[in-house]
Amino acid sequence: MRAVIAEDSVLLRVGLVKVLEMAGFDVVAEAGDEQSLLAAVERHRPDIAVTDVRMPPTHSAEGVRAALVIRERWPRTAVLLLSQYVEEQYAADLLAKDTAGVGYLLKQRVADVEEFMEALRRVAAGGTALDPQVVSQLLLRRRSDPLERLTTREREVLELMAGGRSNLGIAEQLVVSESTVAKHINNILAKLDLPTADADHRRVLAVLHFLGIGQ
Repeated sequence: MRAVIAEDSVLLRVGLVKVLEMAGFDVVAEAGDEQSLLAAVERHRPDIAVTDVRMPPTHSAEGVRAALVIRERWPRTAVLLLSQYVEEQYAADLLAKDTAGVGYLLKQRVADVEEFMEALRRVAAGGTALDPQVVSQLLLRRRSDPLERLTTREREVLELMAGGRSNLGIAEQLVVSESTVAKHINNILAKLDLPTADADHRRVLAVLHFLGIGQ
């Protein structure tokens, strides 16, 4: 198995190289920033890329951006992200399309060498490795999402609203009366905790929430 490592901390990078070599990986390249990582993956086409979430120059989401590019351009290369803290939005972005060959672990897990090596092998083989704290945060996020309050029928109505259907169009699609649709929409607006405004504006806000825009 061939691997590329991206980590701007030299000490941690050296440690990661040692751990990967102990796990039987051939570390074919090391990188300290996003562009170097992408260039290394393009050149070597490794089985796995292990990258820090935050790297130069801004130390924000460079590693995540690189991981998404790798998954898009070189889908056969697995990706394992390492983070100092739980960053659920980054984890959600990475897992949004496909969880095969994807990992997201906190750096503290590297200290348990056997567990980390097992996670490396699993991800490189096309599996998934998610830090328990990451899973916990993602579940908490889903439970706190107001969309979870909607009934199945209310979700159907909201989906049709997002598709641009009028109340009449929704009623015809679901074979119910317009008054029933109006009741469902009122319930949706209330459950999504939308600010008081005119009906049309609140309807737009509901659709934006459904599409995951502006949250």
